[in-house]
Amino acid sequence: MRFPFRFTHQSQATASCSYPRPAGLVLQIGLIAVLAACGGGSSAGPAAQPAGTGISPAAQVGEKIFKDVNLSASGKMSCASCHDPANAHAQSNDLSVQLGGPQLNVPGFRAVPSLRYLNLTPAFGFDSEGKAKGGFTRDGRADTLAAQAATPFLAAHEMANKDAADVVSKVQQGSYANEFKAAFGSTIFSNTDNAFDRILYALQQYQKEDPDFHPYDSKYDRFLAGQAVLSDAELRGLALFNNPVKGNCAACHTSKKGADGSAPLFTDFSYDNLGVPRNERIPATANPDYYDLGLCGPDRTDLASRTELCGAFKVPTLRNVATRKVFFHNGKFSNLRDVVNFYVRRDTNPEEWFPQMADGTVWKFNDLPAAYVANVNTKEVPYNRQRGMAPALSPGEVEDVLKFLGTLNDGYRP
Repeated sequence: MRFPFRFTHQSQATASCSYPRPAGLVLQIGLIAVLAACGGGSSAGPAAQPAGTGISPAAQVGEKIFKDVNLSASGKMSCASCHDPANAHAQSNDLSVQLGGPQLNVPGFRAVPSLRYLNLTPAFGFDSEGKAKGGFTRDGRADTLAAQAATPFLAAHEMANKDAADVVSKVQQGSYANEFKAAFGSTIFSNTDNAFDRILYALQQYQKEDPDFHPYDSKYDRFLAGQAVLSDAELRGLALFNNPVKGNCAACHTSKKGADGSAPLFTDFSYDNLGVPRNERIPATANPDYYDLGLCGPDRTDLASRTELCGAFKVPTLRNVATRKVFFHNGKFSNLRDVVNFYVRRDTNPEEWFPQMADGTVWKFNDLPAAYVANVNTKEVPYNRQRGMAPALSPGEVEDVLKFLGTLNDGYRP
């Protein structure tokens, strides 16, 4: 069972909220990836981490950038506005898409993803079997957290700054400007491109270094460490989650420790097309010709010719999934029980999820053009059912899976 919830008016990594790539960023994004990897961006380079501080000076200033509402055209939106630390760095309201822009009245296009557990995400690519994996945002178009962070600053439906120079000017006027210079060199603001790159790098390092973004302190983590006991219902849910002929969730949301003993991330970074119903609460869908096709557009353009990828979105981690306010790339669902039921009843009871036509037939997969309906996953368990068949999970089993998913919330206290 694949759960691409997450992933908006946001992107799947830093800075505020989301998606369409602003014009003029193509060359800059390439530079960001290089600079983020080498730590460059000013002649002095990032300052060394002082002993005992926990995170580097770059990460410390990144936290202040993350929380600074003054870095938006409205003066009221920060990265934390959409990625609330108190709600697992995801949205704290139940809107399908968030509102941004100078007056905070411009709707986005995708649901807000959580920023938790992104630090180990690999760059986008295709594996030995030709399957897409990795990358940041729901369509994987950014290879680093730093590269991802550029979009929310400049997108019209997010922080809506005019350009990179606008962002740099606001940071330069911020109360932490001297800390920024201490981290990246006294002359960092003399070059706008370098300064903007370092702003994005700082946000990246904050997410990589601050343990709040990847605490690994859920009940399930304690269970794996032999420090907590799962209830009978949670154990049954775990078994169903792993069972390849029942939930089959672990096929994409790995639940076992890594070979090196590392904690599971509950994602294999792959992509899937689940045929999620159209969400009419997104204003863009008022246009019947509007479709969000994930890997092949409209935001990502380099794979537009790979029509077999149309409709596929990145599989997110299921950590903290029980705290989410909306689910799937389009925020169609606002209840986790409905989500699990959709997985197991999508094909056995399609009338529960999709609209009926005048002739009584059900319009399945109504958020995809007809040419791409064949891309929907109908082969893997639990999507291999047909009308009249029993769902892969009974109502009681769904409840057990929900109990297990609740053990993935950070901050477990016995």
